[in-house]
Amino acid sequence: MAGSLRVRRWTAAACAAIVVLSLVACAPEASEGLDLPTQVDASFSDEAQAQLQGAVDLAVAASGSTGAIVGVWAPWAGTWLKGVGTVAPEGKDTSTSNTFKAGAVTRAMTCDVLYGLVEQGTVALSDSVTKYVPGLPGHEAVTLGQLCDSTSGFGTYSDRLNGRFMANPTRTWSPRELVAYGTGSSAATQPGAAFADSDTGYVLLGLALEHASRKSAAELLDAFVFTPTEMDATALPAPDASASSAGVQLSGLWSPNAEDGSVACAAPVDITDLSPSAGFTAWGVVSDLTDLGRYTQALATGARPYDTDARFENPMPAAADAPSWFTAKGGTYQAGSLVGQYGSIPGYLTAAFADRNTGMTVVAVLNNSRASNTLVRSLAWQLAAIASKLPAAPGETAPDAGLPWTAEDMGAQVAAAAVCPLP
Repeated sequence: MAGSLRVRRWTAAACAAIVVLSLVACAPEASEGLDLPTQVDASFSDEAQAQLQGAVDLAVAASGSTGAIVGVWAPWAGTWLKGVGTVAPEGKDTSTSNTFKAGAVTRAMTCDVLYGLVEQGTVALSDSVTKYVPGLPGHEAVTLGQLCDSTSGFGTYSDRLNGRFMANPTRTWSPRELVAYGTGSSAATQPGAAFADSDTGYVLLGLALEHASRKSAAELLDAFVFTPTEMDATALPAPDASASSAGVQLSGLWSPNAEDGSVACAAPVDITDLSPSAGFTAWGVVSDLTDLGRYTQALATGARPYDTDARFENPMPAAADAPSWFTAKGGTYQAGSLVGQYGSIPGYLTAAFADRNTGMTVVAVLNNSRASNTLVRSLAWQLAAIASKLPAAPGETAPDAGLPWTAEDMGAQVAAAAVCPLP
């Protein structure tokens, strides 16, 4: 296929229309209304590229993926965008222009819509979710802000539905069904008490914002996120869209157990066709590498009109045993000076982080979800550690910044999370 094909976003009024454009994947760059760091036009040294390649190759093997799509943008040093392996078993080579399911990064985007509507005066962070979504008795204390921060106390619906997702991937789910499964179990915590990642909360937040604005989630994401950030390859597909009509080009895989109890790394199951309705505003967005890099940099550096430092202030520990530098707030994780998201959805492991001070950005996507999401998080942080040490290109100045871990630390974590044999 000649050129780089990219699928443009579509709104609810034309969600079935797919417009394919020939564009070249490039680094995030500033546009009217977005004040992003200036990206130097340079390549990394052969040594740095070899380090990055080795990290990705290890993660691909460890996860049982057939392919990976990764990007590293260091504004002072250059860029490294790479497709590794194939889009499916015995499939075409991956490309940096391939589209894929963005997974948990959707959570941050849904919170963007919340903060955009707060700036407009349509909603307030302190509004009860029951003001906009009826039929939630006993949850009057849960606020829109808590849904975004994932401190609502709700559990996850995916844990209860993964078996059904695998058995009937093309089934269309309504957001209210997903919420019913997520709110039907005992609350993980009391509202506001602690962070507990909850896909239920982000679906419920999406519903509340739809009701408050009288616009669809697809329209809201397009208006507040995709259009202003020039994310031409990104969309929230229609609930009944197939993978092909939604523009998904990187297949999503999952490795089952073999008869002897080991992971069948050589015989993954293709679950690309899982309905986007299963993720909605928690993990339903489809994107590509360039768009996610640009988006994550804008998110971390506060480049949009509705961005506010308060979104990331007073974060909570990301886990009970998390180091002090690993926290969560505003639909994102914070790791040292990095802000972003990571997670696992059926078929994909995805992570995207950017440095709030320098704009350094990393995006990593692996197309097999059998391993823990810790694996892709560790890969992203390993790539960030390598990039943070890069010398400046001629005429540029390297920042005095560091991360509270080393590339070797994160490489060891990737290896420890392996579900398939390492080379």
